[in-house]
Amino acid sequence: MNIEIKTTTAQPLRHTYANLQRRFGDKPASRYQEASYDIEATTNFHYRPLWDPQRQLNDPGRTAIRMVDWHAVTDPRQYYYGAYVQTRARMQEATEHAYGFCEKRSLLSRLPEALRNKILRYLVPLRHAEMGANMNNSGIAGDCIAATMTQMHIYQAMDRLGIGQYLSRIGLLVGEGSADALDQAKGYWMDDPIWQGLRRYVEDSLVIKDWFELTLAQNLLLDGMSYPLMFQRFDQQLGEEGAGDVSMLTEFMRDWYAESVRWVDAMLKVVLAESADNRELIQAWVDVWEPRVYAALQPLAEAATGQAALDEVRAALAVRLQKLGLRSQGVPA
Repeated sequence: MNIEIKTTTAQPLRHTYANLQRRFGDKPASRYQEASYDIEATTNFHYRPLWDPQRQLNDPGRTAIRMVDWHAVTDPRQYYYGAYVQTRARMQEATEHAYGFCEKRSLLSRLPEALRNKILRYLVPLRHAEMGANMNNSGIAGDCIAATMTQMHIYQAMDRLGIGQYLSRIGLLVGEGSADALDQAKGYWMDDPIWQGLRRYVEDSLVIKDWFELTLAQNLLLDGMSYPLMFQRFDQQLGEEGAGDVSMLTEFMRDWYAESVRWVDAMLKVVLAESADNRELIQAWVDVWEPRVYAALQPLAEAATGQAALDEVRAALAVRLQKLGLRSQGVPA
């Protein structure tokens, strides 16, 4: 008996959704494109938001920056929810292993008292700054338009919540599980003179109305100086003084920051290239907030790392700004 097997190929009428077809042509779309383009409503609203009745929902007027299409800003990491969660799960698995290793062997609680106090005074209070960053990025995600923009900021907000929790766990490891260590660190944040400049900066940033100005003040300028200063320079100093185990617990922060720089710079390149007006306005905001970041971090740097470390970090940020076509007021080009 002969059996003849035939195959039939069905040709799809179209390869993707209509909104993606209009943007990219009739070809298969990536998961990132399907989850990121033309998601938010832009027409036919039934009511204005009660908390901001002079504007519509998803109103582009919540920032002075003007873009023909905010979807032109895309995430170089191609994060949509699934990709983001999978990546963070892998990072968290490695981080949890490091924390479990330190906790099982009581590595931080066995440090000399002077070093433990140094960690509590100079590192753990940053958890409060991280909560400010979480609130800022959550606010940006609520005000900005285009899911390509919203996604980046809400993922940033969730990351900052996680980093704040990791810093709290460092405090608990130093204090052998006692919440007294966190209370002590909070006391430093509230009352210690070295933290009041940064605390004021964080509190002032919480009331910035323009969401793009806020992303500059938080994700470009504050993070651009504080992360290299505290999670690189200060971490290196702790290692030289015999607290190198802390590096295992802050590796997530260093890896996360290197990743964060990618999308922040990519976002700015697109917005700066859109128009001369955008470039002028962004430079004006940098002129206001970059010196404020430097001044806010000065007392902390003088106590924790030395002034020279902060100056080096500021110079590195100036190089980064120059590559974007911006200027730092504190560092000559």
